[in-house]
Amino acid sequence: MTDLDVRATLPGSAALRRAAPALLGYAAVRALGLLALALWSAARDKSAYTLLTARWDALWYTRVAELGYGYEVRLPNGDVHSNLAFFPLLPWLERLLHATTPLSYAGAGFTVSVVASLAAAWGIFAVADHVYGRRAGVCAVLVWAVLPVGIVQSMAYSESLFTALAAWSLYAVLTGRWVTAGVLASLSGLTRPVGLAVVAAVWAAGSTSLLRDRRAPGTGPFVRTRGTALVPGVHDPEHASRPSAEDSSGREATAHGPRVAPRALGMLLAPLGAAGYVLWVGHRTGRGPLGYLDVQAGWRNGFDGGYAFARFVADKFTAFPSALAGVGLIVGVALLVWLYVVCVRQRQPLPLLVYGGAVLALALCASSYFGSKPRLLLPAFPLLLPLALALARLRTTRAVLVAGCLAVASAVYGAWWLNGSGPP
Repeated sequence: MTDLDVRATLPGSAALRRAAPALLGYAAVRALGLLALALWSAARDKSAYTLLTARWDALWYTRVAELGYGYEVRLPNGDVHSNLAFFPLLPWLERLLHATTPLSYAGAGFTVSVVASLAAAWGIFAVADHVYGRRAGVCAVLVWAVLPVGIVQSMAYSESLFTALAAWSLYAVLTGRWVTAGVLASLSGLTRPVGLAVVAAVWAAGSTSLLRDRRAPGTGPFVRTRGTALVPGVHDPEHASRPSAEDSSGREATAHGPRVAPRALGMLLAPLGAAGYVLWVGHRTGRGPLGYLDVQAGWRNGFDGGYAFARFVADKFTAFPSALAGVGLIVGVALLVWLYVVCVRQRQPLPLLVYGGAVLALALCASSYFGSKPRLLLPAFPLLLPLALALARLRTTRAVLVAGCLAVASAVYGAWWLNGSGPP
């Protein structure tokens, strides 16, 4: 039995011990961010807790949890903001916690986000560890934690919950647990519209697996990874001793290739959450299967291939001060595209490429709320794996120094941002 076989069946305590450095590092970064927010907010005579739990989308989620669906706001320009735009899993969890604990709805939302952010960190570690090794897994979690808008991971928003479900669904795909992958993908579809990215990843991997099994039994469903060859200079004996993702998926296909049912069932389950909620909204509004799109249109949300975002960037160049912001936006988009290209060149497993590409496309091509795009990209953790590999190549002391500096910068920026414009 290889190291990969052992870790595929690790008991919870052993898996937790393996992930402990990543989770402790993540907790330290988030604690630093919350401390900076508390100090900054106190200096401005504001409540950090209120900023985390009772502004913007957090208010909409708690209203759904407390009163259910049906609330809407009609704006002077004719737009209708309906709470049907917000998917139900987070409000359901808030209602459950409120009913079973002394927590308020807002406190329940904050608790869910804190727990979900740790689960997301663990899921990101599990995926990166499986593909590139333990050191890269720890670095991947740290890179995700120190993102400039990382403070959103601690807000009563749905980003952390969604990322946790997405990461563990992808891990289930990578390790051949198709039914688990389908269930988690379905739950992600009850959390955010971008749950479609998880569904696409499950379907792409499942379809490829089934087709390859039919053509050549014993071949794996995923694009081959190169193991430690992608991380020159990183010494990880546990990772070096185990086979590549292609080898592991190949063994799974050999042992279970004739068993089409689990893969088919996982693929069938994956879209049920999103489809169920969208169809329910259509029935509730009386507008049929496309009723949810009408609800989003009331918020001026839509998918236009990036045309509106391109115009938004172009408008920045009408004056000098804003032109600098325009340049920054172009550089940011270019960096994201470059990271995705690097992911492809490093031959990430197919589920990660499909998921990361779909999240990137859905975020950049949405037609409204341009200031939300950084937080909408938070779940796109596969795009961070090239940066994690670069960090993993450094000596430990240098890697800790780099991560520490980035953590401080992220904490300060998050405190400033949330006390100012913050996430819309």
